[in-house]
Amino acid sequence: MHQSLPLALALILAVALLSVAARRLRAATPVFMLLAGVALGFMPGMPAVALDPDVVLLILLPPLLYASGVGMSWRGFRSNLRPILLLAIGCVLFTAAAVAAVVHYALGLSWPVGFVLGAIVSPPDALAPMAVLKRIRLPRRVLTILEGESLVNDATALVILSFALMAVDTGQFSALSALGRFIIIVSGEIAFGALVGYAALRLRHLANEPRAEILLSLATPFLAFWPPHSLGGSGVVACVVTGLFVSWNGPGLIRPATRLQGFFIWDVITWSIEALAFLLTGLQARAVTASMPAEDWPLTLKAAALVSGAIIIVRFIWVFPATYLPRLLFAYIRRRDPPPSWRLAFLVGFAGLRGVVSLAAALSIPLMAGGAPFPQRDLILVVTLAAILVTLVGLGTLLPVVVRGLELGRLGAREAATNKRQEQAARLAGLDAVLAALDEAGGDGKTNAAAVAALRRRHTDRRTHLASTADEATPDDPVTDATLLQLRLIKAERRAVALAYQENRLTDEARRRIEREFDLEEARARHEHASESLRAED
Repeated sequence: MHQSLPLALALILAVALLSVAARRLRAATPVFMLLAGVALGFMPGMPAVALDPDVVLLILLPPLLYASGVGMSWRGFRSNLRPILLLAIGCVLFTAAAVAAVVHYALGLSWPVGFVLGAIVSPPDALAPMAVLKRIRLPRRVLTILEGESLVNDATALVILSFALMAVDTGQFSALSALGRFIIIVSGEIAFGALVGYAALRLRHLANEPRAEILLSLATPFLAFWPPHSLGGSGVVACVVTGLFVSWNGPGLIRPATRLQGFFIWDVITWSIEALAFLLTGLQARAVTASMPAEDWPLTLKAAALVSGAIIIVRFIWVFPATYLPRLLFAYIRRRDPPPSWRLAFLVGFAGLRGVVSLAAALSIPLMAGGAPFPQRDLILVVTLAAILVTLVGLGTLLPVVVRGLELGRLGAREAATNKRQEQAARLAGLDAVLAALDEAGGDGKTNAAAVAALRRRHTDRRTHLASTADEATPDDPVTDATLLQLRLIKAERRAVALAYQENRLTDEARRRIEREFDLEEARARHEHASESLRAED
C-alpha cells in the first residue's frame, strides 16, 4: 500500500496539470487525457500502471452514473425513452452480433469468443461524447438521447458479456434463458434503484445536517450499484434509476445549504474521476501491447482494423432505420413525433465513442476458461484498446467539425433563443410574485415598513434590469454590466476588510464570517455572469 501512495499522488497531480494544459490548448479533455496517458505509458523508466477492472466497475463508474442520472432531466429521459432504448439495447445487441460475425468469418474466431469481443466493444462511452458535445450548441433532444443511451447501454453490454463468458467456459448457450435473465435483471434493478433513491432522500431529509447529507449522497451510488452487481446483475441500471429518482424528487427534500455544498463537492469528484478514467485508459497501452507475441501482431492488427471499422459502420446501419422505420410503420408515432432531420440522425450515428468501461470489461476476462487458457485473450485486449483509440481520438476529434459541416448549430441556436425567452419569462414571473408578496407584507401591519420599502426597491430594480434584457430590441445588457460591476465592488470590499484584519481591527472569526459572505456573493455573481454569457452566445 505504501508503494501505491506515491503513484496515486502522481496520478492526482497529472490529472490537475494535464487538465490545465487541455484547457489552455482548447482540446477535448477525454482525447487529451487518453493521448497523454499513452505517451506517459511508453516513456522510458515509467512504472507500469495496472488498471484493476474492479476499480473502474466498482469505484469509478458508480458515482459517474449516479451524477449523470441526477443531472439528467427525468422528463427528457421519459419522453425520449423509445430512441434511448433502441440505441442502448437494440444497437448494442446488433453491434455485438455484427462484431462476432465479422471476427468469426474473417478471422476464424469461435462464436463465443466473438460475442465476448462484441459485447466489450459494443457500448459507446458514457463520458466522452458528452464532454465533447456539451461544448457545442446542439438541440437538447440530441444530447438527451445520447446521454440516456450512454447511461443504460453498459448494462446491456455487461449482461451480454456474462453470457458470452459462460458460453466460452461451458460451451453451452440458451437464447431464451439469456432473454429471461436479462428481463429479470433489468426489472429487478429498476425496482431496487427506485427503492435506494427513495430511502436515500428520506434519510437525507431526516438528517437535516448538510455534511451528513452530503456523506449520504456520496454513499448512495455505491449502495445502488454494489448489491445488484454482486448478485450477478450489472448494477448500472439500478445506479442510473437512483440518480433519476433523486433528480425528480430531490428539489422538495434536499435543503438549499446541502445543495450549495453538494454541488461543488460533486463537481470536483466527477471532474476528477472522468479525467482520471481516460488517463488510466491511455496508461494501459503499454501493458496491453507488451504481452502480445511478435508473430501474433499481423492477425491482431487485422482484427483491430476490422472491429474498429465494424463498430463505426454498424452504428450507422442501425441508427437510420431505428430513427425512421417506427414512424413509417406506426402512424401514432409519426403524429406525436415527426421525423427529425437526417443531420441529427447522422450525428447520433457518428457519436459512438468507446471508453474506459470497454477496457475494464476486457481486463476482467478470466485467464482460464474450461480448464485451459482463455482463447485469444491478448488479441481481445489489444483490439479493445485500438477501438477506443480509433473512436475516441478519431471520431471525438472530428465531432466539432461534423457539427459545423452539418450546420446543426443553427438548429441549436433557434432552440436556445426559444429557451431564453421562456427562461426570462419564468424569471419575470418569479419577481412579480416577490413584489406581490411584498405588497401583501406591507399591508398586514406587522412587517417593518422600511424593510418592505428597501426590498421593494431592490427587487423592482432587478425586474427592470431583467425586463430590459428580455426585450430583444434593446441592445444594452444592464444585467451583465451590473454583474461585472458587482464583482469589482466585492473585490474593493475584500481589500478594505483585509486591511482591517492586517491592522488587527478584526478577529479571525469575524474575518472568516465576512469572507464566507463574500464568497457566496461572488459565486452568485459569477454564476449569473456565466449564465448571461451563455445566453448571449446562444
